[in-house]
This record gives sequence, structure tokens and C-alpha cells, in this order.
Amino acid sequence: MGVKIVEASSVNAGDSETLDTKVMEFAEQCLAKVKAEGAPAVYAYAGQFGELTEGQSAVVDKAAMKAAYDGLDADDRACLEACGARIKAFALAQKASFVDMETPIPGGVAGHTVSPVEVAGCYAPGGRYPLPSSVLMTAVTARAAGVKTVVVATPKPLPVTLAAAHVAGADVLVAVGGAHAIAAMATGALAEEGVPRADVLCGPGNAWVTAAKACAATSARVGIDMIAGPSEVLVICDETADAATVAADMLAQAEHDVVARPIVVAFSSDGSGKAGALKMVAKINAALDAQLENLPTKAVAAPACARGFAVACESVDEALRVSDAVAPEHLEVICENERAVADRCNHYGGLFVGSRSAEVMGDYGIGPNHTLPTSGTARYTGGLCVMDFLRIRTWMRIDDGPASQCAVRDAVRLARIEGLEGHARAAEARLLPPPAKKQKV
Repeated sequence: MGVKIVEASSVNAGDSETLDTKVMEFAEQCLAKVKAEGAPAVYAYAGQFGELTEGQSAVVDKAAMKAAYDGLDADDRACLEACGARIKAFALAQKASFVDMETPIPGGVAGHTVSPVEVAGCYAPGGRYPLPSSVLMTAVTARAAGVKTVVVATPKPLPVTLAAAHVAGADVLVAVGGAHAIAAMATGALAEEGVPRADVLCGPGNAWVTAAKACAATSARVGIDMIAGPSEVLVICDETADAATVAADMLAQAEHDVVARPIVVAFSSDGSGKAGALKMVAKINAALDAQLENLPTKAVAAPACARGFAVACESVDEALRVSDAVAPEHLEVICENERAVADRCNHYGGLFVGSRSAEVMGDYGIGPNHTLPTSGTARYTGGLCVMDFLRIRTWMRIDDGPASQCAVRDAVRLARIEGLEGHARAAEARLLPPPAKKQKV
């Protein structure tokens, strides 16, 4: 069975799914209700979805997170610490590339400053699987950016998730999920319990979380990292790739969710064209079927494989066109001359070059963030990084009036071209009288 084979011509940019209308309507209603009613609405939703019992607080403090960490197996603690340290090192390296700057302007100087937001709300899924890795990816990155207060939200957190929040340096954890968790952080509904309103929301989640983030960005005036959909991986490969390895990487994504998409785009480096690519796809599909048989998460991965597909391409050029059209969340390149092929890829969330650079390594804290754009949005945005928590604020100062006059005169003229007389007069107020002519003696 494997994944279905489709023609390259059928894969086009913009074919990705959009958010469901009913999901968006629920998210809008949830946000409005939480905004109007505050904490009682959050607790009502949490009770409705079985996240909290009556009278149970949604808020988990630092002491409880630390206790969960202390209660973990020593090797598990070491693993969380090591992954967190690698994520932090990469994020700090990113931050070092964004610096304050200044440059001369007529009569003075202008520039920008780089400063973090005050409060970040970091969401981590907790439904089918607990994802402490997502806690590390979001909260560690926010801390590395210099965010003053970091809030984590996740439903029914297990001890390992609480421990990850401790390792990440979270200030508080909200033990609810879904649209109401996003609404709580976006509105400050739990402020009286020590959960301030977030300036930025980030992190992966299901359709309801994603829809709530989209609503919060507009109606609650909160920054968000991205609008993400189901997880996806696309593997560009030729006949030199190991079919079993490619299949394993596809299943690693497929087991995330029944709506995940594993994709393989094959081409031939030996001159056999599409026929050679079809042989490679057949090998990968056979490996998929064999590995699915004993995969504990088959119930999730099999439906995801049914949503995935394979493309057998005539050439590497066609393979690159298909990949760029999909603009996948995760892009693996496993072939001859893999670096040269990878350099020609234009649209992806995260790039993994070579057979050793497994996407799963990116999932588990080798450095770059695993919160990545999906559903074709990699055509215009990238993955979560420190920049999502930083503000580039510009400034200017003019001290030398005479030296600024060329810019002042241009401002007057351009304002009148646009018909904005008030602008023109405000600029004219900065005009200096012409220097007095010297009297001849």
C-alpha cells in the first residue's frame, strides 16, 4: 500500500488546506467569552473538556515545576538539561546576530534598538502525546531572547512536562489547553492568579489552538509566531538513499497525527529518469508497509500515510519544483550531491541535509527550533526564533538644523504632492531662514 503516487503536474503552490470555518467560529466565540467573563469562562471550558476538576487551580507555580523535576529519573533530567542547553545555545547565537545600530541622516543620526517583549505565552500540545520538547523549544527560546515573564500552557501536564518547564525557566504554567488556553493568555483572564496577559503567543497546537491564535492576533492585539497546520515532512531522494531510512523518517512524522502528511519526491541520479524514480518509490512503499506492521502508533500513522503521497520525477529539476510548490514544514534531502541539491531548495520550514540529519534530530533539541511553518506558509515565513520575541524599534535625532534642510524641503514638497497640507506645514516649521547676505563694505 504505502503512500499513493501522484503526478508531478498535480502538485502546485497554494494547494494546502486552510482553517475550517466551524473551528474558526468556535475560536472566535471562545475568545470573546473569555474576554468578557475572564477566569470563570476559562475554568468552565477546562471542566467541559475534562482538564480540571471542580475547585482545582489551573495554575502551576515554580515550586511545583521544580518538584516534578526533582522527582524525575536522573537520566531523564540530564536529557532535558542537555536538550535545553543546545536549544539555548542556538537561540543565543541567533540573538547575537540582531544588534542595535545607528547611521547618519541629514543633520543627525537614526537607528534601531532590539528589545524583547515583556510577556511570552508558550503553548505545548498535551493531547495524544506529552511534548516536553515543545516546552523547551518555545520557553527556552523566549528566555534566550530576554523575555521578562514566560508563561507555559499545556493540558493535563505530566511530571516530565512540568520538569521541562522548570528547565526552560518558565515563571508559571497553565494546566489547560485548546482555544481557551490561548484565550486565557491573550486576554490576561488569569492575571489575578499570577498569569499576566501575553504580548506574544507561540507554539504548535491542533486546529483549535491555531484558530485561536489567528483570532487573538486580530481581536486581542497579540503577536503570534505563525498560523500552522498539520505536521508534514517531504523527503527528496534518489536511488542512493536507503529506502528503510526514508520510510522511517516518513513514519516519524505520520505518527504525530492522523492528519499529518508524509511525502516523498524521488528522482534518479543514474540516468534512468522517471522509471528509476518509480523503482525507488516502490522500495520506500514496501519499507513503509513493513515498518507499519510493528509500529505501536500504527493507528495514527496509517491514516496519515493515506493522506501522504509520492512523486516520481523525471529529473532533479522537477523534484525541486514539486518540493518548492509544497513548501514543506520539514524538508530532507538524501541523494548524491546532497549539498548542491539542498542549496537549490527555496521554500521550507526546516532543512535537513544528508542521511544523518534526520528530522527527528531537529524535533529533539539538536539546536534549531522545531516550531516550523506548515501548509505552504514557508513561502513567506520561517520557524520560531528569538526574533518572534524581539521588537526592532527605530529612532532618530536631528541636532544640526542647517544640515537637515535638504530633507526638510523634501518633506514639505512630498507632503503637498500627497495633498497633506498639515504635514507640509509641520515640516515647514523646521525650515530655517536663509542666511543673511553679508553687507559689502
